Formats: sequence, structure tokens, C-alpha cells
Amino acid sequence: MKSTAKDLLAELDRLGIAHATITHPPVFTVEEAKQLRGKIEGGHTKNLFLKDKKNTLFLAVTLEDVPVDLTALGLMIGARGRLSFASADLLREHLGVEPGSVTPFALFNNRTLTVTPVFDDAMLAVKPLNFHPLENTATTAISSADLLKFVSVCGHEPRTLRFPRRTAEAISET
Repeated sequence: MKSTAKDLLAELDRLGIAHATITHPPVFTVEEAKQLRGKIEGGHTKNLFLKDKKNTLFLAVTLEDVPVDLTALGLMIGARGRLSFASADLLREHLGVEPGSVTPFALFNNRTLTVTPVFDDAMLAVKPLNFHPLENTATTAISSADLLKFVSVCGHEPRTLRFPRRTAEAISET
């Protein structure tokens, strides 16, 4: 069953996890979020819902401006074959959110533990972190320690590592 933002925030309260949420018009991309957010403090993220050749699912989360080298990341996390973006249908089925609302909070909907969360170490050093609370019409701030606690309570064991960055040469070629 798909949880709502209200369900998620109630769960954070139940767990004693401090959080602050602001509402805003819907945003679908990092660029839209940058223009809309104003002065929301802390780390802003990008959340990549990925799959490998065998359809193993990963949720890779890093700071919004990190140019992630998906090929190198795939090797680091043991992906079988090249990583690619998973479909909207897989996103809805496994995380219960719509495109533009991808968030580690969606692991709350992944009770079958079919998605492996992978978090960038650099992101976890920033306080607070900001994520959509299951919908892209709000932003919720949470500490990295509480994020890890929440993910663990959801039954997931996040992998934390320094995400490989694309080089300037590789970025200019894309």
C-alpha cells in the first residue's frame, strides 16, 4: 500500500525524528527546485532510481551538484551490467512515488526490500538534508543521522560510499 506524505510525517514523529517541512508548488527537476526553494538551508539532493542489466534496483542519493559517474558507481556497488534509469512503472511499483518525487523517504513504501539505497558520504556530512516527503509539493529537512535511522527502521541497510565523480572532460562530451 502506498503511503502519503501525511503517513510519512506521522511516522517520523512516532520515531522521534526531528523534521521541518515547507510546502511549495510542484518541482520535477533539480533546476526547478533551485529556482523555487529560496533560502532553504542545508543540503539539497538528487535521487537517482537506477537498475542494472538484471533489474536489480538501486536508489542513489547525493548532493544536487555532484556529477555522478554511473559506470564507476555501478562497479563500486556490484551492479551486474551498466546502470540505467529505471522506468516510471518500476518507480511506482517499488517506491510508491511519481517521477519528480524520488526520495529516500520512499523506502517507507518498499517493505519488500527490493531497492538498495546507496548514499554518498559527502552528502551525509551536510546538515540538514532536504528531501521531498513522497510528493514534490513539499520539502522536508532532516539530519543525516536521522535519515540513516529512518532507513534502518524501514528495514534497509544503506550502502554509504564516496560517489565517483565524472571528470570535466567526460561532462563536456555528454
